[in-house]
Amino acid sequence: MTTVLRRAAQHRPMLLFVAAMAVLAVVSAIGVLADPRLVTGAPIWLKPLKFAMSFVLYGTTLAWMLSLLPRRSRIAEWAVTVIVAMAVIEMVIIVAQVIRGTASHFNDTTPLNAALFGAMGAAIMVLFTAHLVVGIVVLIRRIADRVAATAVGWGLGLSLLGMLVAVPMTLPTQDPGIEGISGAHSVGVADGGAGLPLVGWSTTGGDLRIGHFMGLHALQVLPILAILLARFLGTRLDDRTRARLLVVAGAAYGVLTVLLTWQALRGQPLLRPDALTVAAVAALVVTTAIATRLVLARRRRPELELVA
Repeated sequence: MTTVLRRAAQHRPMLLFVAAMAVLAVVSAIGVLADPRLVTGAPIWLKPLKFAMSFVLYGTTLAWMLSLLPRRSRIAEWAVTVIVAMAVIEMVIIVAQVIRGTASHFNDTTPLNAALFGAMGAAIMVLFTAHLVVGIVVLIRRIADRVAATAVGWGLGLSLLGMLVAVPMTLPTQDPGIEGISGAHSVGVADGGAGLPLVGWSTTGGDLRIGHFMGLHALQVLPILAILLARFLGTRLDDRTRARLLVVAGAAYGVLTVLLTWQALRGQPLLRPDALTVAAVAALVVTTAIATRLVLARRRRPELELVA
């Protein structure tokens, strides 16, 4: 563990970025409480707060994943440096727009606002590509721990899916018909309406941020699940079985991310699904339960695996 932590600390740009985002999260939290300004019905500092917290998780997890590689990869480290640079561009623009008192996303109200939103879009595309490079390196280098390798591979892949499901927010179909606004989070209702506490996801229409959030945070969910399996079932299940369970969990998580995006695109609030959505989720639950049972039926105890 000490070696892993030491190697995770070697990527200084990412560690500095994570530290800066932690500070920004604190500043933004103060801003939410102290600054009365609103953008699309939400506190103006809420967006940088959520983005900063997300980047703290993302950066910490990515640095840890790099530390699991059997040897250092300069390609992966350069890709992570590119990710840091693009994330810095994203956050600088978000904070600058807060200071200017206007929205950062979907804002084409002036040439400057349109240019800044375009720069954010370009930065995210570069970040996506660099993230993909990291995923490819992880697959090629083959992390020795089978369970960790499965968790990291699925986490990286599903986080790419999480980035992709945000694309509909910017498509012409999401044009709210408001001059200067070129996209929207919500479907069927205007952005800024009634939403769930903290996250702000619409409670009156669909919200594309839900699938986006789910997919992105697979990067943390799958490794945490791997840790829990090792902690509570490590003496009962061999590595192969735990890795297979992670494959089942990853596949189910990916399908759920797509289902949540599909639900949002049909204009349904998360907590008010129609019968078709309920049936789809039920089918996913049943399929996942059957797959899990099949994996467990083929399991071998670790001690038997050693004897074999």
